Amino acid sequence: MGSRKYQSAEKRKAEKKSMYIAQLRNVPTSPRKMRLVADLVRGMDADKALHVLQHTQKEAAEKVYKLLRSAIANWEVKNEGARIEDNELYIAQIMVDAGRSLKRIQPAPQGRAHRIRKRSNHVTLILGNRVEEMKALNEAETEVANNNE
Repeated sequence: MGSRKYQSAEKRKAEKKSMYIAQLRNVPTSPRKMRLVADLVRGMDADKALHVLQHTQKEAAEKVYKLLRSAIANWEVKNEGARIEDNELYIAQIMVDAGRSLKRIQPAPQGRAHRIRKRSNHVTLILGNRVEEMKALNEAETEVANNNE
């Protein structure tokens, strides 16, 4: 492996350490229904999103609720000893992608057949930390100011 490739791989690895990701695969719900719930909580604070998902009537909300709890648990593993209340966790990204489709055939009149597609989806949730992002932004601003002087 070349040095540039190695350095970029190390950089990506370091960035992943500060990301808090949870994924849900092959959820037997159509992506369109799941996106309604994902759009509902996108960009919200984690504790507020948990509350909203808990009181949403849609079936997909229960699955996203568990996924968000998993992402928070991943954050706790990477930040031992840190309190959730002190850090402002929020949903930085939530993506719903189409999963595999099961194809079935429904008999129709006059010897025809209609195709039934049982869709599934993949959900990826990335938590962000507003406290860490503010620190990084302040450090970048001071670095730029020092370079300009």
